[in-house]
Amino acid sequence: MINILGPISVITAIGYLFGRSSVRLETQTLSALVILVATPALIFSALTSLNVSLDVIGSMATAAFLCLLISAAIGFLTLKVLGKSIRSFLPTLMFPNSGNMGLPLVILTFGDEGALLGVAYFFIIALAQHSLGLSIYAGSIRVQTLLRQPLIYSIIAVLLVTAFAIPVPQVIVTTTEMLGGMMIPAMLLLLGTSLATLKTSDLGPALVIAVIRLLLGVVSALIVIILLDLRGASAGVVFLLATMPIAIINYVLAERFQYNPEQVAGTVVASTVLTFICLPALVWLALALSKSQFPFSALLVRNGA
Repeated sequence: MINILGPISVITAIGYLFGRSSVRLETQTLSALVILVATPALIFSALTSLNVSLDVIGSMATAAFLCLLISAAIGFLTLKVLGKSIRSFLPTLMFPNSGNMGLPLVILTFGDEGALLGVAYFFIIALAQHSLGLSIYAGSIRVQTLLRQPLIYSIIAVLLVTAFAIPVPQVIVTTTEMLGGMMIPAMLLLLGTSLATLKTSDLGPALVIAVIRLLLGVVSALIVIILLDLRGASAGVVFLLATMPIAIINYVLAERFQYNPEQVAGTVVASTVLTFICLPALVWLALALSKSQFPFSALLVRNGA
């Protein structure tokens, strides 16, 4: 557990110290580099170098989509009952921090297989964050924004290479591997720096949203694992990525469109702290799910009977 959680905590703490010191990281430039360069490179490198099948990509992408759908449906109803703003808080309940925090965690927990499965899951979350999430905060659909994301073209390239068994030149393999390699540490540094500089308000109500996000992650993950009958590392990866805290991108978008940014920042901080506290238990559960030989689909059969 120390080997898994230690590197994440240390690198995040370094970012936090930079955020509190006079030596500031250029977070805007670094985040743009991660989104526009490192993330597409990592997705292409991971999904092509390991010869992943379209079935695996499809399975993890479906899992991510279903987790988003379940979180959105339950989150919408919950916010209605609580009388909270849908536009402010629905994205916080839908979009977990599967990138900054989730990918390093599954890689350290499940190794190369975790990297492969995690990236296949993460690209759906990233696409949704930069299209649907952006549209919710903007109050209008922004399809053109999605079309400007290098991420989508990286995914198209992966699908073409995988479907038609196109050999990738070594120069592209090496380049994307090097560029993708900076994504994980850069994301953790950004996570720490952002936590140090976020201006928060109403931490009490924010804690309520944070608890709901964690519960939604657990519930949606278990439902999807049962529905898709996921086993082994696939089950563990889906569980970890679905239960991650509120993504910092929600604060970035709320700040951009000036829609309750300080309240959203409060939810990000509360959710991240809560998840760090629960992280040992979440990792233990993910490992237990990955080692379980019980066919989860049997639950559906029993319930149906």
